[in-house]
Amino acid sequence: MTTTLYIKNMVCPRCIRAVTDCLTRLGLHPLSVELGIAVIQEEVDDTLRTRLRQDLEAEGFELLENPRTRLTEQIKDAIIQWVHYRQEAPPTNLSQYLSELLHRDYSALSRLFSEETGNTIEKYAIAQKIERAKELLTYGELSLNEIADRLGYSSAAYLSSQFKQVTGLTPSAYKRAKDGKRKGLDEL
Repeated sequence: MTTTLYIKNMVCPRCIRAVTDCLTRLGLHPLSVELGIAVIQEEVDDTLRTRLRQDLEAEGFELLENPRTRLTEQIKDAIIQWVHYRQEAPPTNLSQYLSELLHRDYSALSRLFSEETGNTIEKYAIAQKIERAKELLTYGELSLNEIADRLGYSSAAYLSSQFKQVTGLTPSAYKRAKDGKRKGLDEL
């Protein structure tokens, strides 16, 4: 018997390691751990669930048990993966990507996300893209055209326009400022 755990605030490879370590410390055997989801070999009773919840919370994570909240976090994790952890331009549009990945109609996903977060999937994805653009601008290794391409924008001008709407600065002004106004992925 295996158990699938849904975990909030997993946003990077370091989080995956932290959750894996937490599960192992509890004597559990993780079969797979990825953003937002861990599959363990064991069945989880109420006592173990309580310990697991406490240990995860001590590390800054949250065990998700409400199905609506779980699906909302899966949407967030999928967007983070789509924006931050691929090297090339997105192969498909976001709505198609989410529908295929989560095996749900996009309109249902969009409605649920808005109800649960008070935000749209599109605005959340834009916020993630702008944070990724800030990161790439800070590194200084790519041109604005290359960043726009990597993030799936039709042009550098469109990225610049969205960047300014969100941050109040143009990408070049942000790069010159170098004040580190980046947010953590779990804060978006």
